[in-house]
Amino acid sequence: MCGIIGYLGDDEALSVVTAGLANLEYRGYDSAGVALGDTELTVYKRAGEVDALTEILPESTSHTRGIGHTRWSTHGPPTDANAHPHTDEAGRVAVVHNGIIENYEQLRERLSDRTFTSETDTEVIPHLIAAELDAGKSPKEAVKAAAAQLEGSYAIVVTIAGVDSLFAIREGSPLIIGHAENGTFLGSDVTAFLDHTQQVTYLADGDLAVIDRDGLSVYRNGELVDVAVEELDWEADAAEKGGYDHYMRKEIHEQPRALRQTISGRLDTDRGRVALDIDLPTEYLESLEEIQLVACGTSYYASVYAADLFESLADVRTTVEVASEYEFSTNRDPWRTLVVAVTQSGETADTLSAIRTAARAGARTLAVTNTLGSTITREVDDTVFIRAGPEIGVAATKTFASQVATLALLVVLVGRKRGALSSERATSVLDSLRGLPGAVQQILDREDTVLETAETYADSDAFFFIGRRLGRAVSLEGALKLKEISYDHAEGFPAGELKHGPLALVTENTPVLAVLTDGARPEATLPNVREVQARDAPVIGAVSDTEASALDVTFPVPDLGVMEPLVTNVYWQLFAYHVANLKGRSIDKPRNLAKSVTVE
Repeated sequence: MCGIIGYLGDDEALSVVTAGLANLEYRGYDSAGVALGDTELTVYKRAGEVDALTEILPESTSHTRGIGHTRWSTHGPPTDANAHPHTDEAGRVAVVHNGIIENYEQLRERLSDRTFTSETDTEVIPHLIAAELDAGKSPKEAVKAAAAQLEGSYAIVVTIAGVDSLFAIREGSPLIIGHAENGTFLGSDVTAFLDHTQQVTYLADGDLAVIDRDGLSVYRNGELVDVAVEELDWEADAAEKGGYDHYMRKEIHEQPRALRQTISGRLDTDRGRVALDIDLPTEYLESLEEIQLVACGTSYYASVYAADLFESLADVRTTVEVASEYEFSTNRDPWRTLVVAVTQSGETADTLSAIRTAARAGARTLAVTNTLGSTITREVDDTVFIRAGPEIGVAATKTFASQVATLALLVVLVGRKRGALSSERATSVLDSLRGLPGAVQQILDREDTVLETAETYADSDAFFFIGRRLGRAVSLEGALKLKEISYDHAEGFPAGELKHGPLALVTENTPVLAVLTDGARPEATLPNVREVQARDAPVIGAVSDTEASALDVTFPVPDLGVMEPLVTNVYWQLFAYHVANLKGRSIDKPRNLAKSVTVE
C-alpha cells in the first residue's frame, strides 16, 4: 500500500521526508522517491527499499519543502522510472499519488504531444497540471483543474518549481495534515509524521489543501473553509474509513488489493516457484520432520487452512498449536522442526511466548506477520510479511486472507525444495493464488445478496458453520467473525461432527452455513446438509456447483482450486458484518476485545 509524506517548514526537508518514508515502510512498497524544491525541483527515486534510495541522496540540502513516496506497483513493474515522484517533461511539476487513475489511458492520448517516461497512471497528473499552468491558470487552479479530469480514487500531493507551497487533493484515498511548530506535514497516514506532531486535520473527499508559510488553507467546492484540528487518538484514528461506515467493511472490500500486495513480485508461475527472501536451505527442508504453526484466533484458523496444504502438497507433517497452550515436547527433534508463528500484529503475547519456547528448545523459527519492525520480527530466524496494509477493525478480515495466501506461498517453496511438489502442481496452486483478487472481487460485487440474507436470518437463535478439509478452517473463522461482532452464538466445526452432538441444537431457527466448494469435500458434506434440512433448519451454502443441492440460499463461488474455500470466507465476513450492523453493534470495537492482544 503506497505511502505519502510531504513537508513545508523551517527544518531541512530531506531529513524530514526520508524519516517519514521510513515510518511508512510497514505499509509495503517496492520503490521510493523524494522531490525537493525551491526555485527548481530535484527528484531522487529508486526501485527497492528506502535504504536503496538513501544511497543516492545527498547528506543534506538547504531545501525546506519536499514530498516523498513509497510505491506498490500497479501500473508498470518496480523500476526507477516508474517510482514516484513523477514530473512533467520540463521538470517544473512533481507529483506523488496513491490510488488508481482509471481513465489514464484516455488522458495519455489527450496528452500525446507530451513526452512520457514511465508506464504509470500517475504520470498523467503532472502533465495535466503543466498544461493548465501553460494555459495561464494559477498553481492552485491548475491543480484543481487537473484533478477535475481524473476518474478513480486518489490522494495527490504536488510541488511546483518557484512556488513556495504544497498542494494536495484527495478523492477516496486518505490524506492527513499534521500541524507542528516546525512546519506543516502531509501524510497518507499519521505514522508518516507522528514523530513531529499529534495535531492533525483530516481532509474530506474533494478537498483541495494549500500549505504555505502561513499554514494550511482548505478549499471545498471552491470555497475556503474552516477545518478542525484534532488531537490524535492513535488507537481510534489511525486511518480513515474512506467513505465506509466502519473500518471492518472497508477492510473487507480492501481484500482484492491486499491480496495483490501479498503475491506481488513473489510468483513465478511458469516454473512453479516463489520468491520469499528467506533463508531456508534445501538441505534443512529435506531433513524436516515437522512444521508447527503457532497462533491465536483468526491467525490460528489461517494456520489450520495452511496445515492441510503443507501435508498434501509439501509432504511434511504439520501441526497447529494454540499459542497460549504451546510447549515444545521433548520427543521432538528441534533440528528437524520448523516453528512458524502466525500473527497479524507481531506483538501477540501468547505467540511471542510460544516462539521463545521454541527458540529455547533449539528449533528454527519463522514469523508470518503484517507488521514491519514488530517484536516478533526481531526474535525469529526469518520473517515473511503478508503485506496486507494496516488493519484497524478489531475483527481481522483482510489479514486472514493474506495470511492464508502467504502461507500457501510458503507451502510451494517448501514443497518444491523438498522435491515433493511437481512444477505442474505448483503452477496450478500459484494460478489459484493469482486468481484470488479477482475471485474475491466477484464475491464483493454480490454484497446486496448477502445483505438480503442477513436481513432474513439476523434474528435467529444461533448459527452453525460446517465444512470439511479446507472448509473446516473457513467454518471456524466464519463462526468467530459472527460471534465477535454480533454477539450471537455461532459455532464452527467439521461437518461430520454434526451428528456427534450439535445436531441436538438444530431447529428451524438455527441457520446452517455450509462450505460446499472444491477443496472442502462437498460430496461428503451434502448428507450433513440433508440431516439439518430434515430438522427444518435453513441452509445457506457457498457452492462451486449451483446445482449441487436444493438450498435455501446459494452463494456461487468462482472456480479456483484449493483457494475456493478461502473465497467462501468473504461471504461469511459480509454476512457477519451485516447481521451485526442490523443489530446496531459496535462493529469496529466489539466489546471486551482489542486489536492486538499484548497480554497473556
